[in-house]
Amino acid sequence: MSSGADLFVVCKQCGSEVSPYITECPYCGHRLRRRAPELPRGKDATSAGRRSRRLHLPRFGRSGERSVLASPRARRVHSGTSLRLDSRPYATSALLAASCALWVIFHARPILYFELALIGPLHGDWWKLFSTQFVYLNGLYAFVTLLAVAIFGWLLERRRGPVVTLVVFLGAGATGALVASAVYAVPFVSGGNGAALGLLAAWAVPDLMDARAGNYYEGDLLGVAAIAALLLVIPYARPEASWLAGVMGAVVGLVLGFGMYRLDSPER
Repeated sequence: MSSGADLFVVCKQCGSEVSPYITECPYCGHRLRRRAPELPRGKDATSAGRRSRRLHLPRFGRSGERSVLASPRARRVHSGTSLRLDSRPYATSALLAASCALWVIFHARPILYFELALIGPLHGDWWKLFSTQFVYLNGLYAFVTLLAVAIFGWLLERRRGPVVTLVVFLGAGATGALVASAVYAVPFVSGGNGAALGLLAAWAVPDLMDARAGNYYEGDLLGVAAIAALLLVIPYARPEASWLAGVMGAVVGLVLGFGMYRLDSPER
């Protein structure tokens, strides 16, 4: 039937030479066989197919010398251990909900602001270091700060989980308020600019380290820098937003972020 079994077969209906790996003649529609034969799979093709399923396409950083797979952080991302893509931002949602609820309650009962914000010495009211992060006098200040908390809190929680997000937020904000109360005789600290900068800095550390090493990084560091600059200049427009609390919050975020980065990459 076939003059070259490896190259073609001859259709019995029209006599055309067709591929041996089809079931119907493309010229007359005559059925050649019930099922197409399996393609030959050699040892090399099988091993190459397995390798192609295991490997990911490389992407290059600014220098173009090292692929994304060469970075330990990138290997963690590809292995699915550093990003929780299916998780929901429970901690970030709780922080935003608490701030919004206190905003409504504060406008219904203004005296509550003076009971929660850090105005003057602590005098044993240590809990004000944490409560002052959730109260705002100005709506624009609250909007900008809560937007930053929503963005970087969600990103950090997706990468590290809700517990780390809460620790960074409360730790950065409380440390900034504590330093401001220690430096100023009559401190005035209100709002979460320090906590927002802490979340921003903690999330940006891996990208900063990869950018410094010339590796590929997935974040937009220019956008992060613009939001950080906006949070840092807010105290010059709103007196209740402490610039010292913001700077210290960013420092705490950098320290915590770098510590987590070193724990993930002990070889560094």
